[in-house]
Amino acid sequence: MAKHKVSFIPGDGIGPEVSDAACRCIQATGVDIEFDFVGAGTETFEETGSLLPEKTLESIRENKVAIKGPITTPVGYGFRSVNVALRKEFDLYACVRPCKSYPGIRSRYNNVDIVVIRENTEDLYAGIEFELNKPETFRIIEEITSLTGSTIRPDSGISIKPISITGTRRVVKYAFEYALKHGREKVTVVHKANIMKYTDGLFLKTAREVAAEYEGRVEFEDRIVDNMCMQLVQRPEAYDILVLSNLYGDIISDLCAGLVGGLGVAPGANIGDKGAIFEATHGSAPKYKGLNRVNPTAMILSGVLMLEYLGEAAAARLLEAAVAEVMREGKKVTYDFKEHRNDPAAVGTREMTDAIIDKIRHMRRPHEA
Repeated sequence: MAKHKVSFIPGDGIGPEVSDAACRCIQATGVDIEFDFVGAGTETFEETGSLLPEKTLESIRENKVAIKGPITTPVGYGFRSVNVALRKEFDLYACVRPCKSYPGIRSRYNNVDIVVIRENTEDLYAGIEFELNKPETFRIIEEITSLTGSTIRPDSGISIKPISITGTRRVVKYAFEYALKHGREKVTVVHKANIMKYTDGLFLKTAREVAAEYEGRVEFEDRIVDNMCMQLVQRPEAYDILVLSNLYGDIISDLCAGLVGGLGVAPGANIGDKGAIFEATHGSAPKYKGLNRVNPTAMILSGVLMLEYLGEAAAARLLEAAVAEVMREGKKVTYDFKEHRNDPAAVGTREMTDAIIDKIRHMRRPHEA
């Protein structure tokens, strides 16, 4: 059995609680993993003076795989986002967010199984902005006016939307390779090329070129982003893998999470050519810190994605099955899984985790026998 070394960032707020839940569940599968616990976020800043210490970056560089709890990005200092900084540092260009219906989860839908693959490094989230009333902003406005004849009000802030062939090609290719690896049948590229012809138009053109390389193996189609939102609400069962640029991917992945019960059951992975970071997609919810109330499922399912990435497919299936069975039974689950949020039968984070671990042990016994 292979031994794996993984960097583990517990996070802020509820992060340490859901991280501990994921750690315990992953270890219960029997996979040989050594976790290197390192810090990032506001609590780490208070201890070290850095939101993202070099020690943490060195750990991830060495291990090439990390799992992290939710992180609070402080207002007024430091990075715009620690999460974005990590993605840029390690060029984690594909954000993978599976959105899957599980029995027992309250939702208007019961047949959703969509994987959202979001380009993670470009678009409006590249962070190229010009602030109101700054000299450089006035220069940009003058230059744009000179080059295009377009009028931009002088009391404007400006954001730049870069979309490259390189960035688009690699994320779309990742989506098709993911489809082949996981037995998926269709990739849908989502865009606004009818309006933004030189950015989204390039995204769509490049996606079509990549799709041609997979013709006959994976179906391909495209959808305009606003129509895609309507289609997902009307018939989500018609979609399989969605691949999108950064901003649309952020929005659509939350919409798809809403189709299956919310961010509490939405795992995430950030994948690059040389490494990966796995994370729950929800926030750090500091008001619930230390209360043993929050749902650990998204973080545990992110552990499932990590196990798959590490080549531990059987352990990944075991962990997902255990989580699914606990949710299906609906007995030892947190308050947000209950029909009424004040249901006294709801259990805490630790108790739901214990129930999942019991399922893992029960499911392992026949195999071990």
